[in-house]
Amino acid sequence: MTFDADVIIAGAGMAGATLGLSLAKAGLKPVLIDPVVFEAQLAPTFDGRASAIAFAAFRQWRVLGLAEAMEPHAQRIEQILVTDAPKPSASAGAPGPFFLRFDASEIAGRTEGEPLGYMLENRRTRSALAGAVQAAGIEVLAPARVESVEVTSRAAVVRLDEGRTLTAPLVVGAEGRGSVVRRTAGIGTVGWDYPQSGVVATVRLERDHEGVAHEFFLPSGPFAILPLTEQRASLVWTESRARAEALKQARPEAFHAHLQRRFGDHLGGAVLDGPVFTYPLSLQLAERWTAPRIALLGDAAHGVHPIAGQGLNLGLKGAAALAQTLVEAGRLGEDPGSEAVLARYARWRSVDTAGLALSTDAFVWLFSNDNPLLRLGRGLGMAAVNRIGPARRFFMQEAGGATGDLPRLLQGLPL
Repeated sequence: MTFDADVIIAGAGMAGATLGLSLAKAGLKPVLIDPVVFEAQLAPTFDGRASAIAFAAFRQWRVLGLAEAMEPHAQRIEQILVTDAPKPSASAGAPGPFFLRFDASEIAGRTEGEPLGYMLENRRTRSALAGAVQAAGIEVLAPARVESVEVTSRAAVVRLDEGRTLTAPLVVGAEGRGSVVRRTAGIGTVGWDYPQSGVVATVRLERDHEGVAHEFFLPSGPFAILPLTEQRASLVWTESRARAEALKQARPEAFHAHLQRRFGDHLGGAVLDGPVFTYPLSLQLAERWTAPRIALLGDAAHGVHPIAGQGLNLGLKGAAALAQTLVEAGRLGEDPGSEAVLARYARWRSVDTAGLALSTDAFVWLFSNDNPLLRLGRGLGMAAVNRIGPARRFFMQEAGGATGDLPRLLQGLPL
């Protein structure tokens, strides 16, 4: 049977494009389908977000030849300071007795001097990925949407909204939480909404952040100050949905007053640099990762709260695992869409992802409240971890994505 591609990837976002590049570098033929053309995703106002990239995930991009395009825009995270703040203005004063500090220098011997992670604006990441996809000659159909997927014993047939059909041994659904591929495969989801929204904005700082990321656990939820290049910071500010919408609609002067109350002056003045965005927060996990000739990737498989900054990293880890599974299957002459091959991918990623998602959910409920007993308990726990070197170093390795059964790309090794 003649196929249009070895793998059809629905969704050319960061996880989908990374998977496509990984497969192409290993000699397979992917086709990417996305409803948004690359040029539109590169606009500064596309979504306003920046992402924390674990150092292991960044290794994958380095192996794929993306470092030269990304590193000028990648801010190294040298330290992370986590503080349990009893009031919204707590970030303005000295740290309380309960805090946790992670320092990249502590694990430099294990990571060859890599930082704890990198902060990258999503538009910069997309730009680098788009350039690499084009340079690799990967076919991209955009704007185009997957309308349906039909599966036979030998192939998956993808029908696009324009009426065109494509065939391949495997289809990957990487088009986000509303994945058509997942729905067509009859894969349900479990999860729940949080009574919170994330308020996202970029600010320009008066003083240098020195590569330090701050996370304050305020009574309403986490408030993160994440360092960016050019003496800027990305704010991820968790509030109730009503308050978040009011902040988004507020006059710039009013928003700035609320910002300064939480931000304080430890980095000098903070001036808003661009629009304010809000995103409702929820947990969503696919009931299965695979179906006949279908695999899920990224937010189509898992959507988690941003409290630990691991959403995109989970998708990138999944891309590395799926690429390795498919490339190794191809070298053995196996059908990449077979149940046996897809089961290996599901086993590799499902347990680890579910564990992290549930841990994140527990953190949300533990840290997004003002119960005095819980506040005391979590404060004592943070202080204890801060004093125990091995525990501190373990959490840094875990946050950097360098624990467990790592795919080759996350080890910095080619496929």
